[in-house]
Amino acid sequence: MARVVELTYYPLKGCAGTSVREALLTPAGLADDRSFMVVSEEGVYRTQRRDPRLALIRPAVTADGAHLTLRAPGLRALHLSVDASGTRQKVDLFGDTFQGIDQGDEAAAWLSDVLGARSRLVRVPPEHDRVTDGMTPGTSGYADSCALHVLSRSTLDLLNRRLAERGERPLPMDRFRPNLVIDGWDDPHTEDRAHRIRVGDTELGYAKLAIRCAVTLVDQHSGTRAGPEPLRTLAGYRRASQGGIAFGTKYAVLRPGKVSVGDEAVVTSWGESEV
Repeated sequence: MARVVELTYYPLKGCAGTSVREALLTPAGLADDRSFMVVSEEGVYRTQRRDPRLALIRPAVTADGAHLTLRAPGLRALHLSVDASGTRQKVDLFGDTFQGIDQGDEAAAWLSDVLGARSRLVRVPPEHDRVTDGMTPGTSGYADSCALHVLSRSTLDLLNRRLAERGERPLPMDRFRPNLVIDGWDDPHTEDRAHRIRVGDTELGYAKLAIRCAVTLVDQHSGTRAGPEPLRTLAGYRRASQGGIAFGTKYAVLRPGKVSVGDEAVVTSWGESEV
């Protein structure tokens, strides 16, 4: 029997995640997931691809979403009252233009100190109406694409076996930053073929494979690049038919609700893998 064994949301895009026992699953993913983003002074998104020190920042959002706390090694914690109604400004995410609400100069100064580059903090506005792509369209906040990233333990176990064959150390799950981790699928990459999944009182629809990038090279605890793994090993067996290296799957939310660690993951519709 397949079950959810880890639930993690990432309030601030590119930064550390928050693991929980239960969460509200909204049309845009787990509540507060990627609802904030660090941008340059020109409004261009920051990512661990270029700024691996983002991994050192640990955000925490209060249950009502009204306050945000940011922590990082060697700096005082920053406590912010979230501005959800301020002036909108244009922000760039992978070349697409969205709106963001700037969270002020104090947040900007704190983030600039951590990253060593002048930065601003923005929040998704309430009217954010992004449409995500893939087989099942949906919406999300400032995530790279779709609402949810799902990965199974058997998928990571296979990678770690292949890494061991090369004499490399195993990698932890957090290197891949999934929202839902599922255990109980004996076959690695079952998530590639699971096109409809019922989890608790929610339902997920397959959107596309998760195509991996240089973020997987970043040690999430030190905020430093530790490549060339896993991309070197994955390139040998996980080339997607549409191009790129696939590891994990992106889903849209078909039915919102509550999801909890321990919930059974029931596949109600299967499809073919694109690898």
